[in-house]
Amino acid sequence: MKKTVNGLYESRKFIRIILMLLAIVISITTLYLSQLLVVKIAGEEKKKMEMWAEAESILSDPYSEGDLGFQLRVVQSNTTIPAILVDEKGDIIQFVNMDTVGMDADYLQRKLAGFKTENEPIVVPVDDQTDYRVYYGSSTVLTQLQYYPYVVLGIVALFMFVSYAAFSSSTRSEQNKVWVGLAKETAHQLGTPISSLMGWVQVMEMGELPENAGVEMRKDIDRLNIITERFSKIGSEPILEQLDLNDVVLEAMNYMKNRSGKGVQFELSYWGHPVMVSMNKNLFHWVIENLVKNSIDAMEGEGRLTCSVKQLKNKAVVDITDTGKGIPSNQMKSVFKPGYTTKKRGWGLGLSLAKRIITDYHRGEIYVKESLPMERTTIRIVLNAVV
Repeated sequence: MKKTVNGLYESRKFIRIILMLLAIVISITTLYLSQLLVVKIAGEEKKKMEMWAEAESILSDPYSEGDLGFQLRVVQSNTTIPAILVDEKGDIIQFVNMDTVGMDADYLQRKLAGFKTENEPIVVPVDDQTDYRVYYGSSTVLTQLQYYPYVVLGIVALFMFVSYAAFSSSTRSEQNKVWVGLAKETAHQLGTPISSLMGWVQVMEMGELPENAGVEMRKDIDRLNIITERFSKIGSEPILEQLDLNDVVLEAMNYMKNRSGKGVQFELSYWGHPVMVSMNKNLFHWVIENLVKNSIDAMEGEGRLTCSVKQLKNKAVVDITDTGKGIPSNQMKSVFKPGYTTKKRGWGLGLSLAKRIITDYHRGEIYVKESLPMERTTIRIVLNAVV
């Protein structure tokens, strides 16, 4: 069973890996681009502060002449970058773009200490002997941009967590369907021969046995052996042997024909020469039985069931067609998934097992070739022919 269950989720594991790689790429790209923007904006803000410091120097010079409107506009244009102007002794003489709520001398000193560690000061020459200095911090935009990558990483991490949880929940759900379905399938398969043997035991207790009693009981015991062999092979690599597909399909169809109602008409068409394939006869019979059971259910016990075998170059093909209600086009890819069923009392494992037996053990294909509502549905099996 291990190989079958693992095979159900290989594609999900691949998708999970792709999502994780995508999240990593997004994170690295976001960090890289954000850092580029931070460096670029920080450079632009430094240039603005240098212009602001130069304008302050000109405005502070009592001997400045001419129109100082440009310098005044430069000073007034800084509305985003917090800055503190200190004199040659380090005393604060001016500050801009800082929250004045709850401001005191200690607050300004703490901000000044922070600005000193954040950026290099800009010198503001006042006269030949005196220089002021401007210490500045990051604007609100730059500060937000510095935290932006961490917000994105948080969102990506949340996305990965939710995706992983969703996939894990889906995987557990499908595992439950497989295990429950397999248990019910086992009970269903064992039910018929066991009931028959119980009936023969009751006949034996009555002391009257028909002449063919031994033969019929042997058939039931053989059937139990077949069922046991089928389920034992699900968890291990089955032995394949070269067989004629015509004979194998004929045997399986005759078995189902003898156990179907009179309302189902069987039409069998076989290839004119042997079609040799490598297969496990027991497991392939199980596939045919499941397909025929589904066809009979789709026809509600009345209709025509056609089975044909042919060889197309190096491929052996089996087509099973019924005249049932059909499969909607949007569900053709879902019919082989665990849990899919249209029956009120079904558990949706038969077609899933059939697909795993064909694809995993026989390296073949099985799919819905066509389906016309209330007219016909054809399921095709493709195996590698031995040529």
